[in-house]
Amino acid sequence: MANTAWNLTKRFDFRGQEVAYDIIGDGPPLVMVHGTPFSSYVWRNIARELARDYTVHLYDLLGYGQSEKRAGQDVSLGVQNGLLAALLKHWGLTAPFMLAHDFGGATALRAHLIDRCDYRKLLLVDPVALRPWGSPFVQHVRHHEAAFAGVPDYLQRAILRAYIRGAVHREMTDAELEPYLAPWLGETGQPAFYRQIAQMDMRHTDEVEPHYGSVRCPVMLLWGQEDEWIPVERGRQLAQLLPNCAYREIAGAGHLMQEDAPEAIVAAALSFFR
Repeated sequence: MANTAWNLTKRFDFRGQEVAYDIIGDGPPLVMVHGTPFSSYVWRNIARELARDYTVHLYDLLGYGQSEKRAGQDVSLGVQNGLLAALLKHWGLTAPFMLAHDFGGATALRAHLIDRCDYRKLLLVDPVALRPWGSPFVQHVRHHEAAFAGVPDYLQRAILRAYIRGAVHREMTDAELEPYLAPWLGETGQPAFYRQIAQMDMRHTDEVEPHYGSVRCPVMLLWGQEDEWIPVERGRQLAQLLPNCAYREIAGAGHLMQEDAPEAIVAAALSFFR
């Protein structure tokens, strides 16, 4: 089994909130942005591989993973692009390579189109970009956040396991799932899980969707053919909207391609960023 120990060693203050990040490897700068309900842990094997050729910058979105979680916090897409822009400035990066998944894809697109962040090239993996998005579970939680935030621990674990398994095409054991569950358990983690779902709002992608045609860098789009969270048709649709877009569908991969086909992401990054 792959090494699952994952600990971000550095901290950045974003508007009085602590954001966990790390920098590994050597070479041209490459930034990786995870999605929801995940953390930088999804990149663990991919980051270690690409760190042979790139200086990899990883972080946990505000309210996710090892970054700060607190009551009343805004962790929506409306704030995550500002965080990414602030981190790029903090790291002194003017046009890094960018690899972004799911919500991270929306975050990278918003930072590019709203905050005018430049990328050398942008590799998107099953990004949240076009409406409609958000599963029936997400819609349900949005209306009953408080009720879910108080469920007992065993029920929270069952909900998380079922939810995350839905993003992966292959069978994942409970042991493999545990690092995905850990940030969303306990007095701080559990309400944070429902907080980020309750704040999901399609207006944040609606805001940038009309501007996808003005993306200023080459784009490659990977989509899992077995993605049950965002159907592959959405990928084909998005590929038509993005200029200079190379589009690839990955067989046998669900929404969380990092678990189903990490080698496909590494191979795409090495060929596209070269």
